[in-house]
Amino acid sequence: MNIISYNVNGIRAAINKGLLDWLKSASPDVLLLQEIKATKEQLDTAVFEELGYHYHYWFSAEKKGYSGVAILSKIEPNAVTYGTGIDYMDAEGRNLRVDFDGVSVMSLYLPSGTNIDRLDHKLKYMADFQVYIDSLRKTCPNLVIGGDYNICHQAIDIHDPIRNANVSGFLPVERTWIDGFIKSGFIDSFRYFNPEPHNYSWWSYRANARNNNKGWRIDYNMVSIPLQEKLKRAVILPDAKHSDHCPVLVELDLHAGF
Repeated sequence: MNIISYNVNGIRAAINKGLLDWLKSASPDVLLLQEIKATKEQLDTAVFEELGYHYHYWFSAEKKGYSGVAILSKIEPNAVTYGTGIDYMDAEGRNLRVDFDGVSVMSLYLPSGTNIDRLDHKLKYMADFQVYIDSLRKTCPNLVIGGDYNICHQAIDIHDPIRNANVSGFLPVERTWIDGFIKSGFIDSFRYFNPEPHNYSWWSYRANARNNNKGWRIDYNMVSIPLQEKLKRAVILPDAKHSDHCPVLVELDLHAGF
């Protein structure tokens, strides 16, 4: 199973920048989208079905033009879960999960902490999300959580760790949380295969950051430990330029170990 996660920073804008041509070429089995900034009714979903994505699910924020996640799949899932059941999370459309034989896949858009109020909101979300996932893994042990975590884990994941030490997304409290999240039973699939620096998934629109590769790695495909033997590859796809983020891919051999 080939899974790609992509924060598109507005799906309608991304389509105008060639997203569909890219999707036709990349052709993942499952595409996890974040920050769609649209409702299903605002989209022509037939364009996705023409590319083979006959199963598509949209979980938009209550606030128009804000947040929202989606999942497009060529494979029919056994079940679909919208949200977490935690009201303040679900109002912002941040979690959507599909369950297949052998694996459950979630699209996650974790909040940013751009000001003190939003940072408090983010920290609450992080704590509640950990509790939710700890419980979920009892019934869905084979879990992939792909998405925009809005956190760089280690210094290697950010272009200037010293100057950004007090910036949300690289704060010690955030880094401690994502470190603990991984240690609770997940594999950072990209780092599992690639220990090299200068690999990022988000770049500011300012100061020509992307061309200079002054980025942050804040998009992850976290894979639960029971799936470790099924990991085949994980890569970042920086040549896709429909957003300030780029897609991240993980491939699982779901027949391995059976």
